[in-house]
Amino acid sequence: MFDTTVIDSYRRYLTDERQSPVNTVISYIRDITQFADFLETGGKVDFFDVSVEDVTSYISRLKENGRSPATISRCIAALKAFFNRMTAEGFFRSNPANGVSSAAAEKKPPRILTGFEIEHLLEQPDENDPKGCRDKAMLETLYATGIRVSELIALDVTDVNLSTGLITCRNGKERVIPIYPAAVKAISNYLTNSRQKMASKDESALFVNTGGGRMSRQGFWKILKGYTENAEINVDITPQMLRHSFAAHLLENGADLRSLQELLGHADISSTQVYARVVKKQLKDVYHKAHPRA
Repeated sequence: MFDTTVIDSYRRYLTDERQSPVNTVISYIRDITQFADFLETGGKVDFFDVSVEDVTSYISRLKENGRSPATISRCIAALKAFFNRMTAEGFFRSNPANGVSSAAAEKKPPRILTGFEIEHLLEQPDENDPKGCRDKAMLETLYATGIRVSELIALDVTDVNLSTGLITCRNGKERVIPIYPAAVKAISNYLTNSRQKMASKDESALFVNTGGGRMSRQGFWKILKGYTENAEINVDITPQMLRHSFAAHLLENGADLRSLQELLGHADISSTQVYARVVKKQLKDVYHKAHPRA
């Protein structure tokens, strides 16, 4: 049986030291565990004699099995990060994943919603209904802050300061994010008129489900899908798409990359630069469509 001691150690590192988002921890550990399963089929019982050839063979197997370029790219990133950490901890002498290229795994640029699409989506919830009031507050909060859905549902009532217009995000990299007046109004309306009717006694969660407990990721995805259909927007809107749109719209209106990096909670500025490239491409497309001599 394969020794998972190192995987358990890395999971604790991601959760306790890095305070990585729950989804990141889950996806990285899944990728590493699947790699361990691959190694086990080849007769290996631990990571200590893993070679570059083992990693490249595994990536080839993923391609043969029809895995998408995005999935392969994420897997390579997970293995590189894992072996980097374990090398630093003294478990390995070198990183066997460093020689593996992800050049073939091209990433599609993030889909950005237009201002009209955002406004139309935010208009869908009926604020006269307790659930609609809650949904309006959730959608406004997501677009106002650019936080992940896991961070949204992890918010507690005490994380919101309406008088200063700030939200403290603690799930993952802790940061304080401003929220625009319309979002403050939506949250205030929800807290005053709806949450007290829905939440169970002593429930700390800001956003609760119809059972009175904390909203789940699956519950929010279902809610978002319903409003997307109601708005007749011809795209499957995801929480991540709202995060992408938040970032791109801030850059379009003059935000700098370092400030955006802090708001998004990115550890590496390269993750934030993706949005700058998207905005530049959009401006170039507008130029070629609009300039009479283009």
